[in-house]
Amino acid sequence: MPPLPVLSARQVVGAPESLGWHVARQRGSHIIVTKPRHLASLSVPDHREVARGTLRSLIRSAGLTVEELVDAAGGIRAQRTVPYSARPVDVSVLYAYP
Repeated sequence: MPPLPVLSARQVVGAPESLGWHVARQRGSHIIVTKPRHLASLSVPDHREVARGTLRSLIRSAGLTVEELVDAAGGIRAQRTVPYSARPVDVSVLYAYP
């Protein structure tokens, strides 16, 4: 199974649109994507980065493979992300006095 790319909500919504899905509505921070004569509708959270588990669930619900989604999204490759806790912190700003 290929690694999942880190995608924004707009990229996730745009990929299925090229495969026949369309945005039905948006309520709050969730975009609802539907396809005619398809049982499931996709609820995509409108976040900067969609969690990989959520993305995998959306792919499964849409009946797609990771390769089909990546091709539809324009060939985006998986990126290695650094967890927020592992990013370097500039301590000098924490102790700056006015």
